[in-house]
Amino acid sequence: MSWLQLPLSRRGLLTTATGLAVASATPGAQAVSPAPAVPTAQESAGPLAAFTNPVLWQDFADIDIIRVGDTYYYSASSMHYSPGAPILRSYDLVNWEFAGHSLPSLDFGAKYDLNGGRGYVRGVWASSLAYRRSNSTFYWLGQIDFARTYLYTARSVEGPWSRHAELPQVYYDAGLLVDDDSLYVAHGNTTISVAQLSADGRSQIRNQQVFSTPSSIGTLEGARFYKINGRYYIFLTRPANGQYILQSTSGPFGPYTLRQVLLDLRGPVPGGGVPHQGGLVQTQNGAWFYMAFVDAYPGGRVPVLAPVSWTGDGWPQIQLAGGAWGTSYDSPLPARPVTPMTGADTFDGAGLKPQWEWNHNPDNSRWSAGGGLTLRTATVTNDLYWARNTLTHRIQGPTSTATIELDFAGMRDGDRAGLALLRDSSAWIGVRRDGGTARVVMVNGLTMDTNWNTTGTGSEAAGTTISGTRVWLRAQADIRPGAPRPGTFSYSTDGTTFTRLGPAFTMGNDWRFFMGYRYAIFNYATRALGGSVRVPRFDLTTP
Repeated sequence: MSWLQLPLSRRGLLTTATGLAVASATPGAQAVSPAPAVPTAQESAGPLAAFTNPVLWQDFADIDIIRVGDTYYYSASSMHYSPGAPILRSYDLVNWEFAGHSLPSLDFGAKYDLNGGRGYVRGVWASSLAYRRSNSTFYWLGQIDFARTYLYTARSVEGPWSRHAELPQVYYDAGLLVDDDSLYVAHGNTTISVAQLSADGRSQIRNQQVFSTPSSIGTLEGARFYKINGRYYIFLTRPANGQYILQSTSGPFGPYTLRQVLLDLRGPVPGGGVPHQGGLVQTQNGAWFYMAFVDAYPGGRVPVLAPVSWTGDGWPQIQLAGGAWGTSYDSPLPARPVTPMTGADTFDGAGLKPQWEWNHNPDNSRWSAGGGLTLRTATVTNDLYWARNTLTHRIQGPTSTATIELDFAGMRDGDRAGLALLRDSSAWIGVRRDGGTARVVMVNGLTMDTNWNTTGTGSEAAGTTISGTRVWLRAQADIRPGAPRPGTFSYSTDGTTFTRLGPAFTMGNDWRFFMGYRYAIFNYATRALGGSVRVPRFDLTTP
């Protein structure tokens, strides 16, 4: 039997024999102690069921992953969407649910309110999540607009989160490490530095360059910072096809040596890119795993998981299958159920569930939830990209369908409301009201340039007059990379029989917008404010 054929629990014991001792790890400062001499319960029970990559087919990029007790937390980028920095939760590293957001809002200037400016492809980029046991506090550290670095804290990932400090130093692609209760940050692009923060995290004690990337490699960024078995590791990505590691045996400020982890490695998503820019985590049973993301446009960047072993001189290596990142591996832990990423939402609470994010900050005076979602027009515009209170949901891949029930009795002349496939090239199905008449229409040709200025506000590709005040709108999205990438739209007047409307919309796959397509619920005015719509139900389903 080869090493790869062994169940993961037994692979952990072989890993120990190569020099890595295992035990319960402190998130952030993943110090370890000697392995147990007796088999674990998992080993005694035999191999677990396999999981399939991607473990979650939604857009969650720039991964940072930690474990607190028996619970795993996963932080990701969100750019111009609000609230920012989503956090996922899992008990087995495979099944994930939404837990909250580290940034309650993007309160970094008027452009994030779509007020005189726009924040598309700005906001929350690669950031870091850590947990400090001494004060039972979660820390989020990230850079906004490449100009400011903020620290947020919370006692629970569900919140409330508070802005703790704006740090005097700008930390690009920060990786936060809690080491013996001290706070360290690895950061930089090509030139990599390490900073030590004050005990309260409000100021910087020291900042020192620790590495300069050789020109033969190019760019290294996306730092993740770990302490494992007395050694310090900085994980760095070469976008978007490589992963490297710096290792120091002399403390957080080095000196560091470099090793390549992967380059041009075939990934597990057909048509997708190379796994990179992820996080390392140890299970409570002592096994190590690496969660990276794969560029998989038009859907975005999706997470994939693989086990890790260690060389005798303390270097991690990803366990491959047939020379590639495996499509399937033994599951790390017994599966535990979580709230599904798909299903129905009837907006029955006063707030929104954490799977929802607004396109820029909302005008909170013009929406409400409870007995459905009510959207009152918040912007007078003919451009969806300028419309406030557009509510978005990540698309579930590889294919999925979103359906909303829309009560449009409160619409006024000039209003537009509906369901979009939203990105830098967009299309939508919805209701337009003009001259006292309501029509259901499919609109395409909404476009941006690479500076994220609107270049097309869309044109009606198909439409028909409808009676009554209620309609069901549906968008279907095929986000398999390398496939034709169609989005299609349909409507129903009874919620059962749907009629296709308009041509198929080909979703764009340019990586420069970074975020993947989203389903988006909108309502805006082209003449005057005062209208409203109500969405009693949203359904996200897969075949």
